[in-house]
Amino acid sequence: MANVRLRNLGISLGGIAIIDDLDLAVEEGEFVVLLGPSGCGKSTLLHSIAGLIDVTAGSVEIGGRDMTHDDPSKRGIGMVFQSYALYPTMTVEKNMSFGLRVAGTPKAEIKRRVARAAGMLQLESLLDRKPAQLSGGQRQRVAIGRALVREAGVFLFDEPLSNLDAKLRAELRRELKLLHQSLRSTMIYVTHDQVEAMTLADRIVVMRGGRIQQAGAPAEVYERPANLFVADFIGNPKVNLLDGRIRGGNTVQVGDFEICLDTHSASGNAVVAVRPEDITVCTQPEPGAIEFTAYSVLPAGADSTIVARRGE
Repeated sequence: MANVRLRNLGISLGGIAIIDDLDLAVEEGEFVVLLGPSGCGKSTLLHSIAGLIDVTAGSVEIGGRDMTHDDPSKRGIGMVFQSYALYPTMTVEKNMSFGLRVAGTPKAEIKRRVARAAGMLQLESLLDRKPAQLSGGQRQRVAIGRALVREAGVFLFDEPLSNLDAKLRAELRRELKLLHQSLRSTMIYVTHDQVEAMTLADRIVVMRGGRIQQAGAPAEVYERPANLFVADFIGNPKVNLLDGRIRGGNTVQVGDFEICLDTHSASGNAVVAVRPEDITVCTQPEPGAIEFTAYSVLPAGADSTIVARRGE
């Protein structure tokens, strides 16, 4: 295991700043998920840790050593990409062991590592097959296994499940969670899927425009978002945003409804964020209720989402 420390990191591509003065510390054995919308810089950040993208400012430390300008092969990392990138003419065993064979690792050690990774990923019966004979989920397991056999200090995942269907994504999320619990390796995972982030992470790092908006445990980011962007981005169904006005320093007026604040705040306009699960729906007017007009119901098994608007 190894920790990762990014200090005052800056990355520019084509003269455009992608990452600006970013600091991040990932502890040994931690599973950190970089979460944010497309174009926020999360994959660029991951690739800079791997050494695939040069940084323009700051430093990248892995295991306490400055590796800002070291080659990827010297950084002690294992990486899994969005595409499987398997060699079609090689068997599963050959795909998993290819990097070790190129590095001149002894045959007995290669056999031990491949057997260990195959056991963790339920690939033992597939070692003699070629990629064309595998399902999408099995191919991604092989790609993960290829990284695991390196027995690296840090594992990097760049949206590895985004090409899979919903059922396979859910299955592999569970397997990745169990894998981390078993290995206790340092893992940094990039996704735009908040369900993946909430499911997998010890800590979520929410990014926007090349900057970190908030870093914290999944429950903390969900229940105590640092700003309106985080509140609006995290949660499915999305949070409800209601325009209001602060009165008397500790009360927000939303239409005819008043919400008491825990702290004193200056008077002015405010936005109230309310999670869907914190709303009780009543079909008849009640004292203190906010009136909405419902125009759609979206059934989803045990839960249903009501789509409604105020003032209609």
